[in-house]
Amino acid sequence: MVVSERLIQSVERAADILELFLVTKPELSIKEISENLNLSKSTVHGIIKTLEHRGFLQQNPEDLRYKPGIKLFELGNFVGQHLDIGKIARPIIRDLVDELNETVHLVSLQRDEIIYIEKVEGQSALTIYSHIGKRAPFHSTGVGKAILANLNENGVNRILSSINLESFTKHTMTNIEEIKEHLHSIREQGYAVDDEEIELGLKCIAAPIFNHQGNVIASISCAAPKMRLDENRLPKVIAGIKSAAAEISSCLGYKV
Repeated sequence: MVVSERLIQSVERAADILELFLVTKPELSIKEISENLNLSKSTVHGIIKTLEHRGFLQQNPEDLRYKPGIKLFELGNFVGQHLDIGKIARPIIRDLVDELNETVHLVSLQRDEIIYIEKVEGQSALTIYSHIGKRAPFHSTGVGKAILANLNENGVNRILSSINLESFTKHTMTNIEEIKEHLHSIREQGYAVDDEEIELGLKCIAAPIFNHQGNVIASISCAAPKMRLDENRLPKVIAGIKSAAAEISSCLGYKV
């Protein structure tokens, strides 16, 4: 292929060295890098010294091992801040809608609020409350609970103490302790369920989305009439939502 002919071997080897830190130890010696990549020590030494000079690696003066440098941290933060989650998620959402033939939402966590940023409807679409740009309640929606369950304790307490725990239906939870117990279950199983808590007759399955730092920043959900999400169909929907959320998270640089 023409593309492979343009690859520069020394750059390829430098990339291999940097990626080695992702799958082995946080600090590596020249000998360990040489053995893992089947390269001569002289070749490794030259590449490492160049990467060290540019700030991509740094050496521990005590044992002379190398570890990722500040430049990689800066680049990672830059990429993370400029990733367009909507653009990344859109094709994954469309595939999920094709698979489930139900409405799929994507929300983003923005300064202690969750905002609908994508909505793709299946052929069996519902006329429901959501639309792009609308804020979603944390305590009564699947997308909200999926995010809330994966925040730290301080974040959960801050949000629950500052929002209006409005009762939308007879199924809405408004007691803080009950909500916290429910969030623990959500975190354990990896997905949240809105069972007629925001709208009677509506059921949603949602899963969290994480960024490259492991922080929850969004969630994705499938919304359908409760009668269509019966015991026979529910496992497929749960699996689809969790898989889509994991794929989006992976595209954002999240590592399990």
